[in-house]
Amino acid sequence: MPEQSQTIMAVDELQAIIQRCQILEEGDFKGEDFSLFQVAGQKCLEDGYAAQLLEVIQNEKNKVIIKNMGWNLISPLVRCIFMYKQEDDKREHCLKILDQLAQLCNPKELFLGLLEQIEQASGEQACQTVMLLLQPLQTVLLKLQNKKAYSLGLSLAMIMNQLTPLPVPYTKQQIQEDKLGLCQCCNAVVDFTKPFVNEVIKNMEKSSEYNDMELKEELLKFCMKCLKYPLLTAQLEQLEGIEEHPFRHFATEIIDILWDIRELIPLVFLHHKSISPHWKNQEFADIERKNSADSLACLSYLMFVQHFGIDCFPMVFSPSYLLQCNMTHIEVLLKRTEESMLSKGLDLFESCLLRMEDNSLLHQYLELRDFINVPQDLVQVMTLCPIEHLRKKSLHILQLFIDKFDTEGKYTLFRCLLKTSNHAGVEGYIIKNIKDQIHFSLMRACDNIWFTGHHLISLLDLVLLLPEGAETDLLQNSDRIMASLNLLRYLVIKDCESDNQTGVWTTLAKIEQNFLKPLHVGLNMSKAHYEAEIKNKKENRREAHSSNTVCSVTVSGEKMPAMTTEMQLQVLHSALFTFDLIESVLARVEELIEVKIKAVMDENS
Repeated sequence: MPEQSQTIMAVDELQAIIQRCQILEEGDFKGEDFSLFQVAGQKCLEDGYAAQLLEVIQNEKNKVIIKNMGWNLISPLVRCIFMYKQEDDKREHCLKILDQLAQLCNPKELFLGLLEQIEQASGEQACQTVMLLLQPLQTVLLKLQNKKAYSLGLSLAMIMNQLTPLPVPYTKQQIQEDKLGLCQCCNAVVDFTKPFVNEVIKNMEKSSEYNDMELKEELLKFCMKCLKYPLLTAQLEQLEGIEEHPFRHFATEIIDILWDIRELIPLVFLHHKSISPHWKNQEFADIERKNSADSLACLSYLMFVQHFGIDCFPMVFSPSYLLQCNMTHIEVLLKRTEESMLSKGLDLFESCLLRMEDNSLLHQYLELRDFINVPQDLVQVMTLCPIEHLRKKSLHILQLFIDKFDTEGKYTLFRCLLKTSNHAGVEGYIIKNIKDQIHFSLMRACDNIWFTGHHLISLLDLVLLLPEGAETDLLQNSDRIMASLNLLRYLVIKDCESDNQTGVWTTLAKIEQNFLKPLHVGLNMSKAHYEAEIKNKKENRREAHSSNTVCSVTVSGEKMPAMTTEMQLQVLHSALFTFDLIESVLARVEELIEVKIKAVMDENS
């Protein structure tokens, strides 16, 4: 009984305030009236009497009061909606109140009240709050005549700020669960923008010189933010068992908006188009530029890899021009370390290269900064990325890139990578490619000036040498050394001294001085060092109580992980085996040189 009288009192208090305000003119409402109305309305909601409050709001006589004071109920109303379960009648009454407030309240006041609720939502409730308030927010924005574009921009910026900290579902299971509601929320936000997109379309159809750019600019900013988050991070491949992939649907919608507001093609091609405010603060300007670069890279990925919006794309551009346009975006993505972004960069690069014929890319493209930077970034992925399938894919793409260049382009690229890769495995791979190009040149009837004669000799100067002479770490550089020896062996076998097409015979003395002799000295020093280490370990093992004693060893200046003596001996023997292998190939090369020289001398005598 006391609880019922307390509730009746709350409703009576609200009715008393309403009756008092009904006789006042709109301009006579005081601050005290607003406070009393808010407290009484909030109490009705908290005590479960939303039905009575709804009746008060729907009463035509209270229209002016609700118009001026109703927005104060937004905060308690949102709290109560989340408090009740889906099927609860009280929740349904609260949702009807929210709808009524959107229709009746002063748009400006209600707009600020709704934004405040979105701003205060965080974590698990962020998406739920946004989805709850999108419809009333849209209703209010459509009523605003002045500053509609500004208010829409503010709303979208606030919404994206609340969503951006949330993790983007990546695996199939995460996407299906959509634990925080992000997938659903993103698509709801796109639907929220549609009336404003339609308004821009209508205005552009009315006049070819559409001057009211503010609404269009706000929609463009929103699309750019969506491209960076969540789309840059999202998994966008078709997933088996998911009929409509939420992020693929979202990507389609964003591309459609850009097309509808006539910004899609300009964004793809006009890389320097200003799409962000001009900041006086350099730090802000740099952040904005980076965000813009990320968004444009994602847009290119969506179009050229996933083929979103490709039907709108003019098919008049050459594959080499499309590659040139995308190199900036590929560079942006390859510099990232996150799997989702790195894989998008590799996919975009591969997609552009597969459109091209082998040997069709002109060497002049290597005069462009991006065409030098991107293969270097690719090398970084090949050598440093912890994800194996991305390392393998980057190696495959590097070969594709090499294959697309004309002969001079291949030559220039090889020189560049030999000088910049700083990785013996990569250098060995490039040297193998050089050997293949020499083979093609020798097999062809026509002259190839880049992989024969003086150009090749200049390239061999970079290949047939030890970086630090006899002091070079042969174990660390074994891939490069073996590739160089195999190349030299091939040249000696395939190119007769009398023909000397490659020029190797005229530069043999230099090769011996810079490569073969230092290699002999280095092998002798390295073998002696490792044999001494093995002897040491064996003596220590005899002295130790057990061969399982854990200790450490330093090889090539680097401390090896803690290992048993047996394990260390295995490593040291493996190193010796590598030196023996190098030595056997070196001996074979020198034997071939000697045989060829002797044959020529016999011929001449």
